[in-house]
Amino acid sequence: MKVSERIDADIKAAMLARDKEKLEALRAIKAALLLARTEKGGTDQITDETEMKILRRLIAQRDEAAAIYKQQNRPDLYQKEVNEAGHISVYLPAMMGETEIVTIIKKIISESGATSQADFGKVMGAAAKLLSGKADNKIVSAKIKELLG
Repeated sequence: MKVSERIDADIKAAMLARDKEKLEALRAIKAALLLARTEKGGTDQITDETEMKILRRLIAQRDEAAAIYKQQNRPDLYQKEVNEAGHISVYLPAMMGETEIVTIIKKIISESGATSQADFGKVMGAAAKLLSGKADNKIVSAKIKELLG
């Protein structure tokens, strides 16, 4: 089942359960997916990869807003953003653990012959392609720097 189909089913369930908070998060996802389908030059169908990118973007927006609300001492709005991010993250695949990431990066380093920080770009490019959507790029970047150290 595609993410958009799961969202539609979950919207109905949240409406029946009268879960206002979850319903708001699900409607935000549905709106973002609908915008992606109808934007200029787009097709009616969007790929699973595009759906995942949209979901990650929505979570990043919620995280950024939550950080601002926490800084401004607004716990009510902070909690709302954190809860929405939690509802959205349910639809993303699980991220890889650090040990798996390090194993893959070591393999990329050995295959590319990278030996120093000067080779960072080459390793990061290969890792970004391979780990796209499976690992946070910040963690990947830090591990590459650590291994090429």
